[in-house]
Amino acid sequence: MSEELAPGPKESPPAPRVAPREVWKKGGRLLSVLLAVNVLLLACTLISGGAFNKVAVYDTDVFALLTTMMLLAALWILFYLLGTVRCPDAVPYRDAHAGPIWLRGGLVLFGICTLVMDVFKTGYYSSFFECQSVIKILHPLAQAVFVIVQTYFLWVSAKDCVHVHLDLTRCGLMFTLTTNLAIWMAAVVDESVHQAHSYSSSHSNASHARLGPDPEQRVGSPIGGDCSCNTALCQIFQQGYFYLYPFNIEYSLFASTMLYVMWKNVGRLLASSTHGHSHTPSRVSLFQETFFVGPVLGLMLFMVGLAVFIIYEVQVSGERGHTQQGLVIYYSFTIICLGLMTLVSLSGSIIYRFDRRAMDHHKNPTRTLDVALLMGAALGQYAISYYSIVAVVAGTPRDLLGGLNLAHALLMIAQHTFQNVFVIESLHRGPPGAEPRDTPPKEPCHSLTFANLDALHTLPGCPPAPMLVGPSAEGPQESVAIILAPRGHWRRRCLKDISLFLLLCNIILWIMPAFGARPHFSNTVEVDFYGYSLWAAIVNICLPFGIFYRMHAVSSLLEVYVLS
Repeated sequence: MSEELAPGPKESPPAPRVAPREVWKKGGRLLSVLLAVNVLLLACTLISGGAFNKVAVYDTDVFALLTTMMLLAALWILFYLLGTVRCPDAVPYRDAHAGPIWLRGGLVLFGICTLVMDVFKTGYYSSFFECQSVIKILHPLAQAVFVIVQTYFLWVSAKDCVHVHLDLTRCGLMFTLTTNLAIWMAAVVDESVHQAHSYSSSHSNASHARLGPDPEQRVGSPIGGDCSCNTALCQIFQQGYFYLYPFNIEYSLFASTMLYVMWKNVGRLLASSTHGHSHTPSRVSLFQETFFVGPVLGLMLFMVGLAVFIIYEVQVSGERGHTQQGLVIYYSFTIICLGLMTLVSLSGSIIYRFDRRAMDHHKNPTRTLDVALLMGAALGQYAISYYSIVAVVAGTPRDLLGGLNLAHALLMIAQHTFQNVFVIESLHRGPPGAEPRDTPPKEPCHSLTFANLDALHTLPGCPPAPMLVGPSAEGPQESVAIILAPRGHWRRRCLKDISLFLLLCNIILWIMPAFGARPHFSNTVEVDFYGYSLWAAIVNICLPFGIFYRMHAVSSLLEVYVLS
């Protein structure tokens, strides 16, 4: 027997050699970043230039560039999918933290809404096909193909740690990310100029031409012709796709974050055992261990917020007196909502002071990106709030509306600050029951149930004759220990309620500005103080980041709720 077992040790040395070696990443990452920066600057130049009549860049040029980028990105995605399928060793590791199910589910939801928007766009441009360029019809069709291909790609490959064609994969991922950012930028510019056009038409002000399909604004278009949207069906298509723009914007940003995590995971080596917490909790802990105070209060604020938003939109579009009433109602609701969110976030941070769970310090690109996006996107709302504070304090009118505007700006800063502190600390906490390793339990046998009685005597500090469940009647079985953690601990249930409350509040605070609420222009304090041009530039640059912050906070709070 010894001679037969002698060759045994020869099987162990090849194991370390099979593991892939992590190569130098800096060169490939630098090349892909340089490619992305150049492409993004080109897209930014054309998109910003095509938004104004006085610049000889037409909307057809912007659509041609975006269509080309989307088709190239879709071709690369197909190449990636075919390459990974044909090469079994292309993806030796998968990042458990990347692409959680709620992020991919949100991507699919926003992708479906984007496809509906493309249908409306195609129907709109087809209404006056005779006087439009063909590229305007090809653009929504190409975007539909790109959304379908990219959504499938991110659903199946978001967790990949690729180890083949490293430089090509990094460049392809970064080019696809740049394509999504260019689509986001075009949608934001289109919507912002549309809002400026609506404001100027109601205030008899000079305005800019839109990037989108406003035919009477196409003064410099090389196509020319009388393209008027007179039919009822054409009006439905035009209004329909404008209301779906927020979903297209969020889809592009969701896809960009997932692509960035994939780009960071290219060539990454992972240990065989997964560190940190998991994204798949049990159904019992997901739906039952709450006090129901947070979701009920959050749902009430959500419904009241929808009613306030509808009242605001109706009254702002009416007479001047009704506009002021709508602003008072809007500011009153947001002040109450922001105040409650601030107190709830602060209470969550206080609860963490009594939490004994260990901090998770493992490398996690997804969490690092979440923290960076939360901090970076909040800067947009910080900027708008500080500009409003200066305008209200230094301005001459000191009325009720000015006081509400000041309170709104101050609470907006406080709410973003305390919510970021709570969410970031939550993301760095270990799973429930994870305590620091330097505090071993005082009673190692407490709350342990053993299926094998003989295994109990092997544990130090346990009594020799415990009153525990005996072995099964079928015979000796494998020893199993079940740690009975305190179910429904009050801290855990409070954190779940806090997460759900903040999640619902962030959703309603996303809906209001995303679907057209612009108190920054309806309230003339900042417009009179800074002038329309400067204030419009501040809002149109900073507000998209504030809107993105709300939806990204929803995603992060859902993760906090699941992991609490």
